[in-house]
Amino acid sequence: MKIKINRDSFFKTFQIAAAVAPVRSPKTILQNIKLKVDKDGGELSATDMEVGVRLLLADIEVSTPGSAVIPVQRLSLILRESSDEFLEIEADGEKTTVTGLSSRFELQAQNPDEFPEVAEFTGKDHYEVSANVLRELIKRTLFATDAESARYALGGVLLEIDGDSLTAVGTDGRRLAKMSGAIGKVGSPKDAGAATIVPSRSMQLMERILPDGDEKVHLLPQANELLMRDGNGVFYTRLVEGRFPPWQDVIPKRDETNKIDIPVGPMYSALRQAAIVSSDESRGVDFTFGNGSLVMSNSTAEVGQSRVEIPVPYDKDELTITLDHRYLADFLKVLQTDRTFTFDIESGDSAAYCHTDDNYGYVIMPLSRDRK
Repeated sequence: MKIKINRDSFFKTFQIAAAVAPVRSPKTILQNIKLKVDKDGGELSATDMEVGVRLLLADIEVSTPGSAVIPVQRLSLILRESSDEFLEIEADGEKTTVTGLSSRFELQAQNPDEFPEVAEFTGKDHYEVSANVLRELIKRTLFATDAESARYALGGVLLEIDGDSLTAVGTDGRRLAKMSGAIGKVGSPKDAGAATIVPSRSMQLMERILPDGDEKVHLLPQANELLMRDGNGVFYTRLVEGRFPPWQDVIPKRDETNKIDIPVGPMYSALRQAAIVSSDESRGVDFTFGNGSLVMSNSTAEVGQSRVEIPVPYDKDELTITLDHRYLADFLKVLQTDRTFTFDIESGDSAAYCHTDDNYGYVIMPLSRDRK
């Protein structure tokens, strides 16, 4: 195998594959990336047996078709430290050689035939969704998952397909984020039901591989795995086992409630100020609505007090709810600062429901005043 690569272009693709390859593994070959080329181009493959990618390569010149298994960390350093615009990579079965204008590196080689095959996207019947829609669904729900429950349902994002709607849901039991977007069908894909729970790490990697813009992305959910295909290649992940909580029951269904429209930018700025005196032991901020304003206040022993006020369209009886400021900040961070959201509140003891006009909703459970 012998190819000439554009270093910058190759490195961008390589970094995505490198994020999949494990740093440590009982199967040492998984700490490598497989490079395979033919007369039509090339691809990089990486897997940790739970997640895998097959990424298409652009800007390469193939002199001799073939394949090689290359150590991730060493090749990453070569690509990062080199200043050459182009590099040559050559493998002869015993070693892999990377050559620049004034540099040459020889890396140990392993048998490419021993590298596990990453699944291919072969389903003719599948779903189709805009890359922008899928990216936004991931961005607005992933943060709410429970990072400490990787083997359970809360350690992933639920993807539900209902007709022409795709809904993503993430929760850690104390807050819940959900967003819906349009999805289409190609052929007659099987109904995946409510069993498609994608691990949080897989969702992070999926977001990285998504193309820019409104390009269509193909999804194929199956019994215990999910495949995604786009113009950059194929992504594979195993699914989380377990039952996802009945999230629809968490979304407040209230007739008599207070719906207050608040601009994102001023709210986020004020919240950050109010949280300055918070601590790991005292994360609760009091949100008091009344007399056309919202007052955010916090008091922490041995630290101090804060009080920040912004105008809001609320002139009813005074109402106070205590929330973990981090949870509300997470919601505001994924929205554009010039947007407006609706703060839906019934009482200080009921969940707060923040939502926007593009099918995004976020539930936060309140803190008791004596435990904030």
